[in-house]
Amino acid sequence: MLHDRVLVDVDAAAGERRSTSGILIPATVQLGRRLTWAKVVAVGPNVRAVEPEDRVLFDPEERAEVELQAKVYVLLRERDIHAVASDSVADGGTGLYL
Repeated sequence: MLHDRVLVDVDAAAGERRSTSGILIPATVQLGRRLTWAKVVAVGPNVRAVEPEDRVLFDPEERAEVELQAKVYVLLRERDIHAVASDSVADGGTGLYL
């Protein structure tokens, strides 16, 4: 990994969602700008705010895909990450930090 890059694994089913009435909306449907959650696999030496195994929120349009050992990952810059999910919420906040 180089500089401020973050390698993430996007869940294949993360793009699909259900409407309030239970209708399945496929990932190919575009409804405005929608951010995506992914799990961090590796980080570069200059990344400060993210660690491996963190869950991060990013814009799927600002990405570069890379295939490693027959699995597709997404390569991001640290500045392209919008939020990082926290495992536990101690102060009653949202569980996200920027």
